[in-house]
Amino acid sequence: MSPTWTASMITPVVELGTAPIFRKEVELDPDHGAVTSATLHISSLGVYEAFLNGRRVGDDVLSPGWTSYEWRLRYRSYVVTDLLEDTTVLAVSVGNGWYRGRLGFVGARAIYGKDLGLIAQLEIDFADGHRQVVATDESWRAGGSDVLADDLYDGQTIDAGRRSEAWLRPADKAAALPGGPLAPFTPVRTLGFDLTTLQPYVGPPTTRQEVLRPTRIWTSPSDRTLVDFGQNLVGWLRFTVRGPRGSEIRIRHAEVLEDHELGTRPLRDAQATDRFVLSGGDDFFEPTKTFHGFRYAEVTGWPGDLTPTDLEAVVVHSDMARTGFFACSDPALNQLHANVVWGTKGNFLDLPTDCPQRNERLGWTGDIAAFAPSAAYLFDVEDFLADWLVDLALEQQHHDGMVPFVVPDVLKHLPAPGEFPEPDSTAIWSDAAVWVPWTLYEAYGDTAVLERQYESMVSHLRRVETLLSPTGLWDTSFQFGDWLDPDASPHEPWNAKADGGVVATACLHRSSSIVAETADLLGHTDDAAAFRELADRTRAAFNEHYVSDDGTIRSDCTTVYTLAIVFDLLDEEQVAFAGDRLAQLVAKSGHHISTGFAGTPFITEALTRTGHLDDAYELLLQRECPSWLYPVTMGATTVWERWDSMLPDGTINPGDMTSFNHYALGAVADWMHRTIGGLSPVEPGYAAVRVAPRPGGGLTWAETALETAHGRIEVAWRIDAGTFTVHTTLPPGVSGVLSLEGEPDVTLTEGSQTHTREIA
Repeated sequence: MSPTWTASMITPVVELGTAPIFRKEVELDPDHGAVTSATLHISSLGVYEAFLNGRRVGDDVLSPGWTSYEWRLRYRSYVVTDLLEDTTVLAVSVGNGWYRGRLGFVGARAIYGKDLGLIAQLEIDFADGHRQVVATDESWRAGGSDVLADDLYDGQTIDAGRRSEAWLRPADKAAALPGGPLAPFTPVRTLGFDLTTLQPYVGPPTTRQEVLRPTRIWTSPSDRTLVDFGQNLVGWLRFTVRGPRGSEIRIRHAEVLEDHELGTRPLRDAQATDRFVLSGGDDFFEPTKTFHGFRYAEVTGWPGDLTPTDLEAVVVHSDMARTGFFACSDPALNQLHANVVWGTKGNFLDLPTDCPQRNERLGWTGDIAAFAPSAAYLFDVEDFLADWLVDLALEQQHHDGMVPFVVPDVLKHLPAPGEFPEPDSTAIWSDAAVWVPWTLYEAYGDTAVLERQYESMVSHLRRVETLLSPTGLWDTSFQFGDWLDPDASPHEPWNAKADGGVVATACLHRSSSIVAETADLLGHTDDAAAFRELADRTRAAFNEHYVSDDGTIRSDCTTVYTLAIVFDLLDEEQVAFAGDRLAQLVAKSGHHISTGFAGTPFITEALTRTGHLDDAYELLLQRECPSWLYPVTMGATTVWERWDSMLPDGTINPGDMTSFNHYALGAVADWMHRTIGGLSPVEPGYAAVRVAPRPGGGLTWAETALETAHGRIEVAWRIDAGTFTVHTTLPPGVSGVLSLEGEPDVTLTEGSQTHTREIA
């Protein structure tokens, strides 16, 4: 139940120079019997950690995360009955987080506000029906902490010599505690704050997920101590150490090595450095007010020899259940799939980001538009992405229907990057307003997401309609287009082979078709007719202006044929030509990737639909750069931003924009699940499925499984001694069809079934 807020947003009256601690000592109301329940509702301007009587409240970290703070600040509610005592101390530390820390490319700080704030309401219910409410107000106090600096980009500094447990306990017990007696606290003041912006989480909290130990520790040529955790991950290091009082341990983080040293250039000016000042005793350090994207760490100042048992890497991301699984007979493809999984983990930390390591980490809409189907198979992202879509719609409402490049739209507060004009709706990026909710509906079968996002979906199309030229083409405004085309200069990622208008117009057709279908589902008959007419007009304009009489599409490159095929812009004869031309271009490239963000998620599907499965497999299995497997050959454990983020000689791509953990180009996982694994939905939410594995590329077996709302679905196939065997398992209530090439479809029923056939 949502609280009736009586609390105020409070902040220290003076800047304390550290992450502040807010504190309130409370006596339980007497003569009302036993406490029957207690709930803490809490949020902050910044990121908070709450403690009741010295015990941490909740297992989440970095709450309340990052939302469009201008209109929405999430709060969490915790049942804390078991943490109460007769004299209870509620203490909360608040760090900068996204609210007051650095954001964006230009080093800007405190974009949303200069004051950290806390709002909390502890509601205690007694046996006789009495309720005691403890709410933040000017009776609270604030003090300094052992956190001397904290920033998501730059890292955290903790001085254990300033650490005290006294603020966690009642004042009369503080003197006997380490660091006691209680240091003086300063008054607080209330901040002007709109309580209506407080909203409960839709999505899951961010939590610690797993722990990795070092796989190797060694000394670099420059005499630096380097640590390899064997996996590019997102989170932080924690450890217990004893050393001389006042000495400092410094830990720098990076994703790769270059010239046998830490490769920090891709971080741009993000420092990604944690500092720990020792107290002289046994000190435990865990920097929970920052996070880093890293595989490697450089450790300076460690007292004595550093061993693998000394450090733990804590993996942190939003708390999403793993749902989709895949494996096959090719170890390189298995590693690629694992890289996609780890890229999802690293970039699904509170919101879907582009990258987790450099001075960016923004919710780029284009990345998730491309990747959502893969994400929705691998993890239960229904609530996670629904939460982000709330902010997308809020930003859109305040941009006259325009979906911004990033959500939350921090860029509106910053100077635009030099290569970009004033923002407006852009294909794929702004199409996230349509593609992401539709993906959630297809994956989970719940129309609620379409109902919630319907106005956002419609608003996007209405905005785009104002940007069309008289020809009906979307060719008059800035486009990212086929972003990061491998043939583009590393310094001009937008300068792709594919014509921007072709890409944008194709995307408009897809989006208007989806919104027309959504309107039908929701009973908006007039809208359905209007958007179907828009789709028809767009298709006609595309064919009139972009498709020549011989079937060639403007710019004659892989991406334009891919989109025209998959987005249903061509008639049957044109599709045949486009498929053949696409296969010719793919073969001409030596089966190397020649697409960017627009084409890459769909190119293997386009080849498969048009009878060129062998080309799709050759493209997928290519190991030379640019290709999906080239990073695997270079030891990658996540998906890279660029096909050549690292060059074959082990040096880092010279461009200013290089990340080793970007999920967008891993969108091919969707094709791997549906075509290699063979599982796709016939009805939304996998209430009915199609099992249609298409072996190729020399693979001898593959298996995939998906946890759905109906239960676990499994598909496994194997080729052995001239026999092709398919094994399926469907849960109760799920129907299916087995579709094997060259054979009539077979109806599948719940339970396990095995089908075999002889092959040449």
